[in-house]
Amino acid sequence: MFSKFTSILQHAVEALAPSLPLQEDFVYHWKAITHYYIETSDDKAPVTDTNIPSHLEQMLDILVQEENERESGETGPCMEYLLHHKILETLYTLGKADCPPGMKQQVLIFYTKLLGRIRQPLLPHINVHRPVQNKMKSLASKGVPSVISEDTLKGQDSLSTDTGQSHHPEELSGATGMEQTELEDEPPHQMDHLSTSLDNLSVTSLPEASVVRPNQDYNLVNSLLNLTRSPDGRIAVKACEGLMLLVSLPEPAAAKCLTQSTCLCELLTDRLASLYKALPQSVDPLDIETVEAINWGLDSYSHKEDASAFPGKRALISFLSWFDYCDQLIKEAQKTAAVALAKAVHERFFIGVMEPQLMQTSEMGILTSTALLHRIVRQVTSDVLLQEMVFFILGEQREPETVAEISRHPLRHRLIEHCDHISDEISIMTLRMFEHLLQKPNEHILYNLVLRNLEERNYTECKPLCPEDKDVVENGLIAGAVDLEEDPLFTDISPENTLPNQEWLSSSPPATPDHPKNDGKTEVHKIVNSFLCLVPDDAKSSYHVEGTGYDTYLRDAHRQFRDYCAICLRWEWPGSPKALEKCNLEAAFFEGHFLKVLFDRMGRILDQPYDVNLQVTSVLSRLSLFPHPHIHEYLLDPYVNLAPGCRSLFSVIVRVVGDLMLRIQRIQDFTPKLLLVRKRLLGLEPEGPLIDHITLLEGVIVLEEFCKELAAIAFVKYHASSTP
Repeated sequence: MFSKFTSILQHAVEALAPSLPLQEDFVYHWKAITHYYIETSDDKAPVTDTNIPSHLEQMLDILVQEENERESGETGPCMEYLLHHKILETLYTLGKADCPPGMKQQVLIFYTKLLGRIRQPLLPHINVHRPVQNKMKSLASKGVPSVISEDTLKGQDSLSTDTGQSHHPEELSGATGMEQTELEDEPPHQMDHLSTSLDNLSVTSLPEASVVRPNQDYNLVNSLLNLTRSPDGRIAVKACEGLMLLVSLPEPAAAKCLTQSTCLCELLTDRLASLYKALPQSVDPLDIETVEAINWGLDSYSHKEDASAFPGKRALISFLSWFDYCDQLIKEAQKTAAVALAKAVHERFFIGVMEPQLMQTSEMGILTSTALLHRIVRQVTSDVLLQEMVFFILGEQREPETVAEISRHPLRHRLIEHCDHISDEISIMTLRMFEHLLQKPNEHILYNLVLRNLEERNYTECKPLCPEDKDVVENGLIAGAVDLEEDPLFTDISPENTLPNQEWLSSSPPATPDHPKNDGKTEVHKIVNSFLCLVPDDAKSSYHVEGTGYDTYLRDAHRQFRDYCAICLRWEWPGSPKALEKCNLEAAFFEGHFLKVLFDRMGRILDQPYDVNLQVTSVLSRLSLFPHPHIHEYLLDPYVNLAPGCRSLFSVIVRVVGDLMLRIQRIQDFTPKLLLVRKRLLGLEPEGPLIDHITLLEGVIVLEEFCKELAAIAFVKYHASSTP
């Protein structure tokens, strides 16, 4: 505060006092700066608490005024003094040492404004070129001490006072965050040189970088990377913004330079790796999932002020914040730079650091690493980084899976196996990761997990309906079926959010002489009622509780299907199934590892914990929502003629219901117990004594709700396709 008052007083005195010749005034301000280093004993006070910024600004104004008063091209005495006394070299030394703290920024600003405001060419002068465009490596590579010598200061202004002080530089951790607005205000001439000119303000290298580039040093990049570590959050953010500006330059040459001639890729990913390794070995998955949304520019956290603190929260926020920065950097980067950065993250972080953690056998380690993978899957927004993440998790294979090559991509195989892990926590966390992965806008995800195995429709068999099928369906009506009228809920589906030519939604069951083809509305009624009637009335409990009918799923299904259609439009999926005559129906059908595990778990729904069942059915309903004709046929068409040895989602549920009908005969008071369990799950009844067969009862409730959800999805898909 006192120094600021002194600065104001000084300006007032200068305004009232007779004006000195420009050169005397210029020398006065320069000597005031050098006197500070001779006389001060507090080298830790920030530069903003001194008069140095004011004196530098005055010197700059004098140089501009001098040039304006002279003829074009004529060098005045103040500029001669600056060049002859090597003032820029002295400022370079002071800035490199960052003494007092923040001096780097002041020197950077002075250099920028000097080159921007002075019209005459300065860079050809050796005493300008050398400190600004410094190519000498002695300070960085020959071990010359980076010390501000008093002899240097004395040589500039012939001062003879000797206090024996010398100021050592600190690491580049808290300085130059030059204001972007100040740069934008400057004229463009000479600024092109500046992008590679201030390199020697950074001579320290990050210890994490394991790759040494033999090419020309681009220390501006290294400086910014160092400054991202600054304890001053404002400086760190400015440095991050500077890097983002560099990688977003549209010129391919700039992108190539940044990714091939600097350590940018390595330093970014190595820091990501070190932050990941700094996390505790065990973190509660709930903490990982619920920690507040991380924004790289707002990475501020106070443990003392946090009422929801947990061990490792600071480290977790730092990791997620830096991952968010890498994600945003790649998102904003020029195309080739983005690809190079994303591949570096894939190779050096995903494979080098995360994969060993995901492949380990420790249950606690698996749970923590899977929770972290789940978090970054949810967090990633860059299409390029998402693509690399998908290849890391699933591999790049697109040909149909075979049982013999099920483990071709080891991580994919391991993660899918974890969906059926002995630990319910690991199973749920891995299933949740896949559920969020399926919501990402990347075509390869669904194709790799499901579609590549359905391309040939070899799960079907060409034959007419069996005679006994007519006992199940008669004129599209099933005993106990509900009538579906036109629902105004779906009038807001716009044509651009639906796929064209969706004949597949009304193509089943096939027409036969005994069962003529009906209109689409009749057909969707059959499909909907097939799912609604799967669970027998004796095993239903929702009609005893208000507000739990089938219609409650329609609104969510409508919204979700609309969102999926918007994502899938650009993938150019077909509007109808591949013609059977063009399919290789003789090829052996394998539903794929992912669907195999999901169907296996669905088949055990009566014997699994409630939370596991909720997650399994949630993933299957997500899959059913995709507007692809083969997915619709395989997961939502009860009438598809399955080839021998094949199963569909409907056939799996039919087997479960058959098992259920046998087991409920052995449970006394089955219906009252089922209703009580439902009310407890809904919070309508307080928890009481443990009910026997609780796992089976909860499984029955999940099964009933899942069938209603599938019915709603089938109806919404039909309604969307028929909307003009």
